[in-house]
Amino acid sequence: MPQLDTSTWFITILSMIITLFFMFQLKVSKYYFPENPKQELTTMPKTTTPWEEKWTKIYFPLSLPQQL
Repeated sequence: MPQLDTSTWFITILSMIITLFFMFQLKVSKYYFPENPKQELTTMPKTTTPWEEKWTKIYFPLSLPQQL
């Protein structure tokens, strides 16, 4: 039974990986990737509401007087 010659496997696999890498780079380089968007500082306008300025009591629905 003949012995399998594996002496050329390393260079074959290495050249295949390098070729695939270059092919992938060429494929990806054809796409247009937009630049990173610039970060804008957004400030939320402060709205004043009546309940922020005074203390309010929170009532539970069951503690309210019953409406007849």
